[in-house]
Amino acid sequence: MCCAEAQACLSPLLPLARLARAFIAGLAARTAGWMAARMAAGLVIALAAAAAPATAATLVDDRGRRIDLSAPPQRIVSLLPSLTETVCALQACGRLVGTDRYSSWPASVRDLPKLGGLEDTQIERLVALKPDLVLAAGSSRAVDRLEALGLRVLALEPKNLQDTERVITQLALALGDAAAGPALWQALQRRIDAAAARVPLALRGQRVYFEVASTPFAAGEASFIGQTLVRLGMGNVVPAALGPFPQLNPEFVVRAAPDIVMASRRGLAEMPQRPGWSALRALREQRSCGFDRETWDSLVRPGPRLADGAEALADCLAGLAAQGR
Repeated sequence: MCCAEAQACLSPLLPLARLARAFIAGLAARTAGWMAARMAAGLVIALAAAAAPATAATLVDDRGRRIDLSAPPQRIVSLLPSLTETVCALQACGRLVGTDRYSSWPASVRDLPKLGGLEDTQIERLVALKPDLVLAAGSSRAVDRLEALGLRVLALEPKNLQDTERVITQLALALGDAAAGPALWQALQRRIDAAAARVPLALRGQRVYFEVASTPFAAGEASFIGQTLVRLGMGNVVPAALGPFPQLNPEFVVRAAPDIVMASRRGLAEMPQRPGWSALRALREQRSCGFDRETWDSLVRPGPRLADGAEALADCLAGLAAQGR
């Protein structure tokens, strides 16, 4: 076929070809425009998400105050030993930049700046550390002053086992690892259950006087110490109605005639000199346990060493049973 014939044959199809090309070009343009619009929309959404403040955690502390954390805190001051220990047990010890004077566990916190106690917190030194979160007891005098200076304060002060579980959960959430709190708590419960299984049957149900300070203040049934004793199958001479840690009339203890007395080693040594206390059968027959400083700290701090304390109590009771006391 010659060129002329070829052109003649194709000439009726040329308008259709031009129409097809125009349609394809238009479709391509529309497709490109739609894709561009989708990409632009996605970019706007991504930029908006990046610009919006993402709240890492919203917490409610013991005062009922809401604390919003936009990100896990990286510079933390802890003003209560149990809170210090909990932060460390949750693998965030490296974020602590200062503590109260009594925080001593683990050993690494002993070298941190010490900022006083509940009644004499060193406000200026604390502010100079530029913390992005301060952990404090709700009863601390420093809380209002620190908040007035613009610091974020989380006030937590556990008094019983339920409080302790809540505080561990709250701190894990604040630190950005919500799952770590329940995991730590469950591990503590397993160890406490194991300690309870070691308490001699012959001593179960016997009534304990547990002294936390020589004035005397005692750990009642409603305290975390009292609840731990219950977990171990023991009784308590201080009823829950008196509160977690009531100050007692010394005569109350003499009249209560506890089967077993527990205290710090120093406190136990002083008891026989108190008027009337030498008559206590538990002291006369040495049905008592005096704990050294490190063990004592694990007993009186409602935090991740609760299980250490339960194990120390079980050891004490097993020792009394072995000696026939």
